[in-house]
Amino acid sequence: MPITFGELSTLTTPLSLARFWALLWDCLTFSLAAPMSNTFSQSYLTTFHNFCMSTWCLFFIFTFLIVAINFTQFHSLLPLSWKNLTATVAAMGMLMTVSATFAFPWILKEQLTDARHRVVAVTVGSFLASFGYVVELQLIRTQDSQQQRGYMASVPGLLKVLQVFGSCVALVLLLAQEGNDTWRIIVSALVYSLCLVASLGTVLVMVGDCAGRCPVPFDRVLAGFSMLGVLLYMVATVICISGALSNQNELVPHMSETVIAGITLLAYTVDLAFSVKLLCDRS
Repeated sequence: MPITFGELSTLTTPLSLARFWALLWDCLTFSLAAPMSNTFSQSYLTTFHNFCMSTWCLFFIFTFLIVAINFTQFHSLLPLSWKNLTATVAAMGMLMTVSATFAFPWILKEQLTDARHRVVAVTVGSFLASFGYVVELQLIRTQDSQQQRGYMASVPGLLKVLQVFGSCVALVLLLAQEGNDTWRIIVSALVYSLCLVASLGTVLVMVGDCAGRCPVPFDRVLAGFSMLGVLLYMVATVICISGALSNQNELVPHMSETVIAGITLLAYTVDLAFSVKLLCDRS
């Protein structure tokens, strides 16, 4: 099947303009932030800087590919669900760039006293990029045709994206911590990794349009993953709170991890409620 290019008018639709907006600010943001990579005295600051840079660079690449594939109509040849892929990238881009917007000025609040203007510019650029993803996601969710909306644009699908985001950020916060409570770090890392694999696997199945090929009813699998996530994140939240109480010198990283764990636990709890309701309706 030959690739057919779309009309130039497809590049001026509100959805395309939102993507171009995110592309512009992602590019400007990581260009301004890149020269600051060798100016940190603590290793955990370098970890956060790398996280922010990876966020802006990766979602610049993802958004550019989506714009190019949409214009060339190449997505008709891809063995995946295009509507689920675009909704997933928009939702994840929104969450990741919002977190980078808050993380970048926080790690530099006591650094680079002679580069305050650059820090402000990077923060504003990251915020404007996240605004582009918010608009893109809203446009995808409010498209006229119901057939153009996939699972990942629904509330349960967005909760899956939030779960992946929470696990990724929690692992970054865990890597940035320094302390002697090795057991807590190992247990927390195992919990976050297991939940990340389960939620990311669900997202990939939906994007790959493979739910119908599952030998077990997929709604039962989703309910099982949600229940597992609730139990594991209850353990992780308790461990985070105990770590924050016992490490007053590193209260901010521990409290940040506790907040992320609590938000992710709420996402799993609401997702479990949706899954149980779906199972009850079908039975």
